[in-house]
Amino acid sequence: MTTATGAMLRRIQTGNAMAAFGSGFTVPYLFLYVARVRDLGAGTAGAVLAAFAAAALLVLPVVGRVIDSRGPMPVALGGVAAASGGALAFGLSGSAPSVLAASALMGAGIAVVQPALATMIVWCSTTTTRSRAFATQFFLNNLGMGFGGLLGGQIVDEHRAGTFTLLFVVESVMFLVLAAVLGTVRLPQAPGVPEPVPGAAEGTGGWRALLSHRAMVLLCVLGFVLFFACYGQFESGLPAYGVEVTGISTATLGIALFANTTVIALAQFVVLRLVQGKRRSRVVALVGLVWTVAWVAAGLSGVVPHGAAVATGLLIGTYALFGLGEAMLSPTVAPLVADLAPRRMVGQYNSAFALVKQLGVAVGPAVGGLMMAHRAYGAYILLLIVCSLGITALALWLGRRLTPGQDDPSRGAGRAGSRIVATNTTTAVTASAETAGSTPPTGTPAEDRSPAARA
Repeated sequence: MTTATGAMLRRIQTGNAMAAFGSGFTVPYLFLYVARVRDLGAGTAGAVLAAFAAAALLVLPVVGRVIDSRGPMPVALGGVAAASGGALAFGLSGSAPSVLAASALMGAGIAVVQPALATMIVWCSTTTTRSRAFATQFFLNNLGMGFGGLLGGQIVDEHRAGTFTLLFVVESVMFLVLAAVLGTVRLPQAPGVPEPVPGAAEGTGGWRALLSHRAMVLLCVLGFVLFFACYGQFESGLPAYGVEVTGISTATLGIALFANTTVIALAQFVVLRLVQGKRRSRVVALVGLVWTVAWVAAGLSGVVPHGAAVATGLLIGTYALFGLGEAMLSPTVAPLVADLAPRRMVGQYNSAFALVKQLGVAVGPAVGGLMMAHRAYGAYILLLIVCSLGITALALWLGRRLTPGQDDPSRGAGRAGSRIVATNTTTAVTASAETAGSTPPTGTPAEDRSPAARA
């Protein structure tokens, strides 16, 4: 990766962190804003969150093809414009139809931006640098969200609608900042991604080609379970379990969320060093075991006396363990999506995985909320333990379908380097022989002179 490409990558990551900072201002308060501040009721607030998710699900199946045909930059700028306009409209809306429309526009815009930015990161990185690039992106994104939420909490006042409008204006402006930063980025002409890989379809591309790639399909199934079992529980199931069963206060719930973010911030680059040279599938399998322990701790927090210090500590530990697992996933899963993608389908693969993520995040709260409403607390914990163990099993299964270079980029890079050295050496020997007017050594057929080059 050249110095110029590295500078472009840092701009993309910085711009995304600024947009995440703006989103942090509003995300924790969407439900409260609609239900209480605008006095539209809990039903409308739930519909708003559903419209946000539904809009994302509608645009993601098609956005990947557009990225691959038009490039990620125009797609990202279009998504940023929609997200900015939706955020501003959300802050000014006072009726159910207008707030639903604003939510859909913002959801669609953010959904478009995600795979476009991921594709830009792929274009500006190599197989060996991609893990660090995505880990840095994840770290900055969480840092931006955390600081945004912290500052937003100091500004917001439930009894003053204008403070909420200010939050959404800030979010809208931060999306425009992202657009301005992207306007200074000059992407490399050729994507820094591998050629079509074994197992990937060689047809004209599209969903049929992707669905015929068994490793990618299995990765998508794994991704759905990952997002269902973790991120999909942050908004409804786990907080409800903590308040209703463990007996913590909403203030303590904020501490638990802070513990999650803190672990990510402290562990991200330590984890990045530890996983370098390790098989990606084994790292993801370990995440499943870590999250199994997390859900066991959550279950135990509901068994000990209600609201006791031990119960509180166990639930906070659950959130912290989730953070550790998230830090392990950031340098493994997203880069693996890119390394599985044929050159012409990077946007399609990123978009497909974003769609799977959105499905997991949408289905997770629905299932968790329903089980909490029916007081199926034991079944809820058991379901998530099974899902976490399923992550481990799926990751090990996926590992058997990956090439050594896909599962461990450092091994692939080493072999590639060996091939280059062998090829260069053979070329030099051949050139010297031709210059001297000689023939290849006796017993070495001409077609066998460069086996490394043919490999």
